[in-house]
Amino acid sequence: MVSHLEGSKLLSESQHGFRKQRSCLTQLISHVDNVLECLNNGEEVDTIYLDYAKAFDKVDHNILLAKLRKYGIKGKVYNWIKEFLRLRIQIVMVEGKKSTFRIVISGVPQGTVIGPILFILYINDLIEVLKHSKGLSFADDTKLVKAISGMQSVSQLQKDLWLVIQWSQANNMLLHEKKFEVLNYVLNTSSLLRQLPFYGCKEYTTTEGHVIEPAKSVRDLGVLLSSDRSWSPHIEQTVQSGRKMASLVLSVFRDRSPFIMMTLYKAMVRSKLEYCCPVWSPSKVQDIKALENIHRNFTRKISDCQDLDYWDRLKKLKLLSLQRRRERYCIIHVWKMLNGLAPNNIKLVFREHSRLGIRTTPPPLNNKAQISVRTDYENSFKMNASRLWNLLPKSINTVTSLEAFKVALGEYLRKIPDTPPVPGYTAVNRNSLLDWSNEKGGRT
Repeated sequence: MVSHLEGSKLLSESQHGFRKQRSCLTQLISHVDNVLECLNNGEEVDTIYLDYAKAFDKVDHNILLAKLRKYGIKGKVYNWIKEFLRLRIQIVMVEGKKSTFRIVISGVPQGTVIGPILFILYINDLIEVLKHSKGLSFADDTKLVKAISGMQSVSQLQKDLWLVIQWSQANNMLLHEKKFEVLNYVLNTSSLLRQLPFYGCKEYTTTEGHVIEPAKSVRDLGVLLSSDRSWSPHIEQTVQSGRKMASLVLSVFRDRSPFIMMTLYKAMVRSKLEYCCPVWSPSKVQDIKALENIHRNFTRKISDCQDLDYWDRLKKLKLLSLQRRRERYCIIHVWKMLNGLAPNNIKLVFREHSRLGIRTTPPPLNNKAQISVRTDYENSFKMNASRLWNLLPKSINTVTSLEAFKVALGEYLRKIPDTPPVPGYTAVNRNSLLDWSNEKGGRT
């Protein structure tokens, strides 16, 4: 089924959930890049976040089977799925008393291999109803995105919102309209316009009449997006979560041997600090220090490392700093886009150079764009990852195997000093690979 759907390109390009080579990261990179590109072109952006109630349980079996036929799933496979869904019964027990048996007429069986693909097939035509805006989905997490250049754009996004609600009603999908959120990415000029008496009212309503209140920040696939485009709120929450988990690990486990400590740290602490980090990789030194300090404090507890300073502990434990690891992730993701293991939905342009190998060409910045927008665009994944990729020699950027590429990249990174900014340490630069490409040195 998956081969048929993917090979025939029947699945929506906007769906990133339960699909090979797509993830929360690929969707967030695409979304953030789209927002920054619009702002760079002088357009504001509104994003409406929808909320489905028990989406997997609301899949109507009859509608699902009709959609399977629509996508060319027929014959024995169709009959097998039909028999798999039909005549399921359930009861409810409360305080020892059972209800009567009822036939289950909706919902994909959760915990099954086929359940996720059935669900994304069910909502696959949701994005098709949109006329003016762009939709993005990760399973049932759906958002509508529209560049705003005037009240007409607001009206168009409003119409698309109503179309999505109508689609949901027609497909028996229950929406929590009171839980909808909207994030407004605005330019400085609009804040002045809003103070004028003739400025139109910019708000969105549901079909039930609920006004969607603008939010300062929204958690999108586990990453906190802010209307001011700052990553500091997300980094602050990430630091708090990582610090709590590190304290829990250190309080529960007494063993301080390097193997045990690093196994626990990598699985339970570092994984929290690096979730989708290519999207929000910080450029502010204080944010870099806040994240690095967790790495620093945890490694200080490891046996035979207490008397070493942080930079020396990294060498002894053969670890990269969190800052260096984030840049490594950015480079690896660019390789995946180049080699078809991740969608190139930010339209990175690759070109071959006879001496330098494969290079990327970062898009030009709009010199007329707002200064803060240009700064955010400069620090975005597209721009930062392009520059990092272009540092690689031809012997690395032309490798066609992912594992071989990671090995070659690791050897390349080990040759570069890794002296991340942390309190009490003075370094010759900010420790980015981009800085080390222009100068040599280390601790002063």
